[in-house]
Amino acid sequence: MNRILWTALVILLPSFAHAKVVTKTVTYNDAGTTLKGFFAWDDAKSGKRPGILVVHEWWGLDDYAKTRAKKLAELGYVAFALDMYGEGKVTEHPKTAQQWAGTIRSNQKAWQQRGLAGLKVLKAHELVDGSRLAAIGYCFGGSTALQLAYSGADLKAVVTFHAALPAPTDEQAKQIKPRIVVCHGANDNFIGQDAIAKFQAALSKAKVDWEFIAYANAVHSFTVPAADKRKIPGIAYNKNADERSWRQMRLVFGDAFGK
Repeated sequence: MNRILWTALVILLPSFAHAKVVTKTVTYNDAGTTLKGFFAWDDAKSGKRPGILVVHEWWGLDDYAKTRAKKLAELGYVAFALDMYGEGKVTEHPKTAQQWAGTIRSNQKAWQQRGLAGLKVLKAHELVDGSRLAAIGYCFGGSTALQLAYSGADLKAVVTFHAALPAPTDEQAKQIKPRIVVCHGANDNFIGQDAIAKFQAALSKAKVDWEFIAYANAVHSFTVPAADKRKIPGIAYNKNADERSWRQMRLVFGDAFGK
């Protein structure tokens, strides 16, 4: 019996060893700026699959964004965490992060183009089905994912987590193709009710397929386990909201790409 079990294990072990998430850093360019993005995919899965663009918070392309990309790879997607700032740079200083994000946001066309540059890299990956793409983003990254939708990018879904909610113009709203799902902290004081109302009104006017989900007792950065360590008022992790919003994202992608 032991010999039989051992033989079975020897046969099965190669396939188990092969099943792993592969990651790769890639360099690309936008408007003369060198960017360094992060790919993740499961090499045990064969054939083309949907691609998910991951847009980081205003801190830059840090380990948190990369971790989310790896979690998406475990679900069977090819994930690409793009670089919005250049050289993959990150910071722990709020003033620096605010400056970097503000520079990007100051020129909407350039902001959208920087996101589109990352989407182009994702779409070109040999394992990605270019007709099945989506984007997710956190905080600054969520508003960037929305900007991609406003640009008319060919996406099936956009899911944001504790994102700023810039309202599209009428013309931009007409260009939106994906279903948009906003995962929001009900107690997030960084996003004003007026901004929320304008955002929702603009999408409704254009008959966009959208959902707005507010999680009770959640504030800004509710998906980030390390948020509490930053000791910034109004920023905190909320395990319940984190897990429920991730499940919501999975349902959205299941609807968009098929289960």
